[in-house]
Amino acid sequence: MKNRKKSYRIKSKFRFITSLTVIFIAFVFMSYNFFGLDNASSLTKENPIQIEIQSGDSLWNIACEYGPNYTDVRKIVYDICSLNDITADSIYPGQKILIPDYSK
Repeated sequence: MKNRKKSYRIKSKFRFITSLTVIFIAFVFMSYNFFGLDNASSLTKENPIQIEIQSGDSLWNIACEYGPNYTDVRKIVYDICSLNDITADSIYPGQKILIPDYSK
């Protein structure tokens, strides 16, 4: 018995090329996902506004002034606290804090 190599025959060139194309596209998408190239965080980064706390200011008043009207003030206060790593009662006059820019 002779040692024969098994030969394959492409019956449909269209199906073969379509399959290769689908595999290639899937590979590209998986590569982009794996390496983080599909991350859109740089497109959605906010540029915060820096303000200085004045005497009599509270985060609630600041949130009402700088936040959008359609957003709950408690969420804006939470966003400000998270951005600055502070609590709502730990602000003092002269302190500079960052406010998320909601104008976009």
